[in-house]
Amino acid sequence: MADRDPEIIKQEIDQARDQLALTVDTLAERANPQRIADDVKSGLVRFVKKPAVAMSLAGIGALLLVLVVRKIRQ
Repeated sequence: MADRDPEIIKQEIDQARDQLALTVDTLAERANPQRIADDVKSGLVRFVKKPAVAMSLAGIGALLLVLVVRKIRQ
């Protein structure tokens, strides 16, 4: 085994520690339940705002309204 300078070893350890801390911070941010919920919510809002989806939902709502009114009248 080659002799290595202790100062270089210390620098490598410090660099590895910093990289590990950055990785842990990144993983913690990605696994944050609030961030995940916000991402899902914004994705759903974008999906529902598409014209085809909005029209389909409006049609389903109108159909349900007609069915409920007919059920009440009977």
